[in-house]
Amino acid sequence: MSENSMQMIGSWAFILGIVLAVAAAFVTLDATMLSTGLVVLGLVVGFLNVSGHESKDFLLATVGLVIVSGLGSTGLGAVPTVGMYLTKMLTNVMTMVIPAVVVVSLKMVHSLAKD
Repeated sequence: MSENSMQMIGSWAFILGIVLAVAAAFVTLDATMLSTGLVVLGLVVGFLNVSGHESKDFLLATVGLVIVSGLGSTGLGAVPTVGMYLTKMLTNVMTMVIPAVVVVSLKMVHSLAKD
């Protein structure tokens, strides 16, 4: 499989994960299946979609996202009518992003350690 096709799979995994994370906030899905699916998509993104030169930018963006999600979900939960859905979306997105962050971080540590 070529590098370009693997990156395409990673891109589609990211898009699918975001769509699933947002859609799952509005419908009732089995929590175990949803979490497992989002984690698997996150791992695919981390392995296939983030290259070496993108790693620092990816990690910086995701650290910001994790911080905002963690601190912002309480405030967003208080928003009338849509707050519950916004909180669920952020939680679902984090479920997908965190495994990708772990993979990219380990790849960076490995790269630094071998040099």
